[in-house]
Amino acid sequence: MVAKYAHLGVIREWIEKECPQYSVDLPSFGIGKYCVTNAEYRDFLQDTGFDELPTSWEFGVFPTAKSNHPVYTVSAQAADAYCTWLSGKTGRQFRLPTEQEWECVASNGGQTEFPWGDTYQDGLANTAEAGLYRSTPVGVFPGGCTALGVCDLAGNVEEYTASDYAPYPDGHRIEDDLLIREGPYRIARGGSFTRFSDLARSTRRHGRYKKDIYVMGFRLAESVERAQ
Repeated sequence: MVAKYAHLGVIREWIEKECPQYSVDLPSFGIGKYCVTNAEYRDFLQDTGFDELPTSWEFGVFPTAKSNHPVYTVSAQAADAYCTWLSGKTGRQFRLPTEQEWECVASNGGQTEFPWGDTYQDGLANTAEAGLYRSTPVGVFPGGCTALGVCDLAGNVEEYTASDYAPYPDGHRIEDDLLIREGPYRIARGGSFTRFSDLARSTRRHGRYKKDIYVMGFRLAESVERAQ
């Protein structure tokens, strides 16, 4: 994998965070078809008075023309607060997906390297290869959805999970630049419009540097009861 993506500057430490492979049994869960949008995040702000505006909202002004774009450049704590708020509003138990849940969905149950298959393809995701370098409305790359119809898991905005970085079972802790500079961090997945295809792979583990070029958004998950 390092050699495959060497032209994008990938180094061994980044890939080692994905190792070793392991199996996990996941309880039943649901996951959002799309990321949370700017309009949805605005509803949260207006209802709660929460004081974290996305820094992607230029001059702190809600971007009306991007209402249906994913909200991004928020903290993991803001994403958690949104989930808590929506749970209270609806009587349901929304949360961020664990990284294992996120990867299960993005890889079609561990079967594919990208949501659509094993090979990166132009026109299926808003990564740097697309040359847009800006967010796009949710769902405008339908060819890049998973087999079950979950969209934008590759590209557009990186997505926080509920999981803090830790080595996988029988793996070792990777003291890479992100950990050294930022300290303990929340795992993010999926790549973005500022990053190339390597970061959009379903197994790639990443996190947020506190710079606006790291465009972090989120989608909802929910635990569900298995049918008896």
